[in-house]
Amino acid sequence: MPGDIKKSKPVQKPTSAPAGKPAAKAAAKPAAKPMSKPAVGKPAPKTQSKPAPQSNQYSGDKQGAKKNKPVRTKESTKKQSMLNTHKLAPFKYDMNEILSASRMDPAKASSFLASVIAKASRISTKEAKEFAKTFLDAGDLTKEEYDKICKLLDRYSKFR
Repeated sequence: MPGDIKKSKPVQKPTSAPAGKPAAKAAAKPAAKPMSKPAVGKPAPKTQSKPAPQSNQYSGDKQGAKKNKPVRTKESTKKQSMLNTHKLAPFKYDMNEILSASRMDPAKASSFLASVIAKASRISTKEAKEFAKTFLDAGDLTKEEYDKICKLLDRYSKFR
């Protein structure tokens, strides 16, 4: 029951040392003291047991102590040509000039432009050129328009 107070049984001390062990080692272990009855009406004092400290792990949040974080090694990647995001507005203007002169549907041209910008600024201009080539193969762009787009990507790109 939640409100009842539990009584613990006292631990009995061994009277003699077991055979084969000296009496000094047997007496080295202290016996647990029996718990006294708590006063009526007062709750029993709560004791918190702390886990045994381990030598190879961080066992608490001590002020000024460093936490054991795994060390990350930085993987080196080759720099790639990507769209310079600082020159995004002039790039969009030039791309819209090319796409408005093309025979591509304006709704399709808008999503094409957004995809080219996303690929060129996040992955690489090489990926953006390959994406534009799929439109060349599908017949939405001519070879001249594709070449202009590739030149624009090269002009507005930087290595990062």
